[in-house]
Amino acid sequence: MALEYKKEFFDRNYTVREAYSRAWGYARKYKFRIFVGIVCGMLTAGTLVPLFQVIQPALQQASANELEAEIAAETAPAAETAADETAPKNKQQLTPMERKVAKAAKLPGWYPKVERIAKRCGIELQDKSGAMGGALLLIAVVVIPLLAAVRLLLIFLNQYCLCWAATRAVTDLRVDLFRQIQRQSLQFHGRIDVGQLMMRAVGDPSTVQMMIQSMLSQLARAPFEILAAVAFIVHFAIQNHMLATLGVIVIGMPAFMFPVVGLGKRIRAWSRKSLEKGTVVGSHLHEVLTCVRVVKAFGTEEFENRRYESVNRRLLSTIMRAFRWGLFVGPTVETIGIVILCGFLVWCFMARVTLANVLPMLAPLLLIYKPVKQLCSLQVSLETAQASLQRIWSLMDLDMEMPESPNAAPKASFDDRIVFNDVSFRYEGADRDAVSHASFEVKKGRTVAVVGGTGSGKSTLSGLLCRFFDPQSGCVTMDGRDLREMRTADLRALIGSVQQETLLFNESIEANISYGSPGATHEQVVAAAKMANAHEFIMSQPEGYDRVVGEKGFSLSGGERQRIAIARAILRNPPILILDEATSALDTVTERLVQDAINNLMANRTTFAIAHRLSTIRNADLILVMDRGRIVERGTHDELYAADGVYRRLCDMQTTA
Repeated sequence: MALEYKKEFFDRNYTVREAYSRAWGYARKYKFRIFVGIVCGMLTAGTLVPLFQVIQPALQQASANELEAEIAAETAPAAETAADETAPKNKQQLTPMERKVAKAAKLPGWYPKVERIAKRCGIELQDKSGAMGGALLLIAVVVIPLLAAVRLLLIFLNQYCLCWAATRAVTDLRVDLFRQIQRQSLQFHGRIDVGQLMMRAVGDPSTVQMMIQSMLSQLARAPFEILAAVAFIVHFAIQNHMLATLGVIVIGMPAFMFPVVGLGKRIRAWSRKSLEKGTVVGSHLHEVLTCVRVVKAFGTEEFENRRYESVNRRLLSTIMRAFRWGLFVGPTVETIGIVILCGFLVWCFMARVTLANVLPMLAPLLLIYKPVKQLCSLQVSLETAQASLQRIWSLMDLDMEMPESPNAAPKASFDDRIVFNDVSFRYEGADRDAVSHASFEVKKGRTVAVVGGTGSGKSTLSGLLCRFFDPQSGCVTMDGRDLREMRTADLRALIGSVQQETLLFNESIEANISYGSPGATHEQVVAAAKMANAHEFIMSQPEGYDRVVGEKGFSLSGGERQRIAIARAILRNPPILILDEATSALDTVTERLVQDAINNLMANRTTFAIAHRLSTIRNADLILVMDRGRIVERGTHDELYAADGVYRRLCDMQTTA
């Protein structure tokens, strides 16, 4: 049996702008941290400018030193014989060779200003002979490392602040997703795959978090590093009359983006498929762990192992395809960069540009490569994150919540009766009504039992009473008020429920009993457990009420779970009680214990009982017999048995069995 991703009925596509603008809505509340991170990224990029400015003077000074050595060799004999050689020369008396040295040794325009400021502070950058001064050495070994430390601090703050903001924004998103899922009606939960829903609510936000963290960090630094490098190239080209070199920027920068845009669609498609396959893996794991009793009972461990291996291999294949398309981005950008650099060098050779003017421009061009590559690789992250965001927003835009009237009035008590008035309801996609034209009433303090075969509509009636669903026609009223005109929270507070399949949380017994009654004391929990005939088995274990029951109450028997559920309902003390075949899966001895607990629970309450074992509802004030969604018989046990209809046949079948 192959496991494939099932596209959910609510999935839709979103544009990049829609997806990321909504993501920014979650990050906006942390905009101060984002602002600090971006500013630190900008300042980090600014530390590259002094490096660019030092390159050309250093190269020119090196050329000047070579020329000085050449002049010294040529003029040494003349210096020994000329008596007036020691006299200083003015600018007009310099030889052409000496003027060439002076021009080559020219320091950058900002250097004289720095030197004057240093002198005012008592710092000599160079001695009379032009050699490096001690203060300059101190700056080189102390100040420069200090600047490096500042750069590292800025990088840390850049990444930390952006990570801090992204993590909290995605945490808010994850909480909102959980709330959105909780708001949906049972019709939604009946249609959805729980495992896939878990992956969508937990896995997709985690993917978005990692992507946003890396994207914000790179976007806060890479563009400004590129801007700093480009600004230096433009300034240098204008200053040195090399405007033609600006063509490298005009032509080269767009060339980097063309292949990235072309690969983007393929990356997005395969990223989405890998997310879908990952959802199937998580869904299958959840399903197997939930049904582990069945797996063990039928000895199908190896079968499930093979299926799990199969879905993982398909996931691996999809991930590798997305990864391969992503890998094309880096080599493509590198190739374009090499071609542009080679073209630039060819142009410099043909234009007879000096090496001292070529190398200063190569430095920022080489340094610009990394941030450009980062920006191009962001396309992969953007497409992958967009695939996750589309799945998230599809769920967030879903609206299958039970509507509540804006004029819904509060209701704190149940005073008179519940009435089903010609109620009909059909599940989405079904070919017939689950409940058809049902009419009856339940007076306060009375017990109404509903019997019938599987699929007759018994549980749907209880769902309509709890307002898990709304009828398509007719209405359900409480004390004369339509349930749709009441606040849902008030309605649910008036109703307690004990189901055939008792679901417990993987917490202590006391936490499960007090669930829904957060203010209950330990003494109240114990009193409820005693009324539910649960205290004895609870105290038979060393942990007592602190015993953890396991996933869905795995460590307890069916009867023990039922008595915990009854204790929970007793503690909540609701005026209306729904019993949905609460003893149908129990043995005779356990059923007696549970039935005694149920009798304690039913005392002085209005009870709606769905019964499988008819012996448990003989004393009901009204029994409704259902068949294919319709109420076909009604009355007391004696009346229905004497009528010799469907109810009597059901009773006789159970007696014979």
